Amino acid sequence: MKLYAKFFSMHLRSVMQYKTSFFLMAIGQFITAFSAFLSVWFLFDKFHQVDGFTFQQVLLCFSVTLMSFSLCEGFFRGFDTFSSMVRNREFDRVLLRPRNEIFLVLAGKIELSKIGRLFQAFLVLLYAVPASGVEWNLQRVLMLVFMLLGGVCVFCGLFLLYAAICFFTVEGLEFMNIFTDGGREFGSYPMGIYGDGILRFFTFVVPLACFQYWPLLYLLEKSDSLWCMLSPLVCIAFLLPCWALWRFGVRHYQSTGS
Repeated sequence: MKLYAKFFSMHLRSVMQYKTSFFLMAIGQFITAFSAFLSVWFLFDKFHQVDGFTFQQVLLCFSVTLMSFSLCEGFFRGFDTFSSMVRNREFDRVLLRPRNEIFLVLAGKIELSKIGRLFQAFLVLLYAVPASGVEWNLQRVLMLVFMLLGGVCVFCGLFLLYAAICFFTVEGLEFMNIFTDGGREFGSYPMGIYGDGILRFFTFVVPLACFQYWPLLYLLEKSDSLWCMLSPLVCIAFLLPCWALWRFGVRHYQSTGS
């Protein structure tokens, strides 16, 4: 953690050299994310409810998804741009350093401008928590925390999976954006509204629903199932196959020689 703090300090000092540029980029991130919020607001201004969920209840899962994604996009950005490290042979230098390669890729690129998107998610969450109709107690507060942690685990796993595939393709595969940026957009609404097939896929293959839809049912007392309460744990387990593919890719890595 001490070494990561030094990396973070370097990134912070770097962006503060151009303060105006940094704050404009952060504001741009806020405005971009605000358009997604407006689409939710316009929908509920017309229909008032979606599959039994009110506007405030949907904002609860909207904010959890956006906050989880923003944290990962800010601090896991090195894996999202990992294909350039493979092409430019920068990963060769990473392997020569006496530190874990995941840590070095993680600390090598931190997008602090994503704070604009994160700030919006925080504001929406502050509004949704008292307005959603949830009777908050310690257990439900912990559930909300686990939803956020589960979301971070899923999106971090997806970025790690994207980077691992680059060992074999060199170029990043754009279809992975369906699950990263697309997952953020899908997560604006409870996953159950997309149908049983989509819900099963995002539960058992890419567990976006495990931190977003199933825990939300528990929070809103729409279900008292043990699965709904424990589903965020699946998100932590999702990191294991992603990490395994990464390790497999590292063992079979061959420099591009460029």
